[in-house]
Amino acid sequence: MDRYSIESAYAFFHQKLRVYEHSTSEREMDHIEEVIASYANTMSQSLYRELSGGNEAYLREHPSFKDDLTDAVSKLEAML
Repeated sequence: MDRYSIESAYAFFHQKLRVYEHSTSEREMDHIEEVIASYANTMSQSLYRELSGGNEAYLREHPSFKDDLTDAVSKLEAML
């Protein structure tokens, strides 16, 4: 994993988490979930595996999304 992919993921996830946490719009929150899932599908797979611990549902399913995104931001911050 290179530092650039960690920094990029952190900046993107951090910004989306802040909006998600304060949003009152279900539509906006759903959109953020879709965008993050799409990003997870295209990001460095070694970084994704490190963050997800092998959980293929990580950042991709609604019930655990907020916890996963919070977890990802925390892990990425520690990697920086």
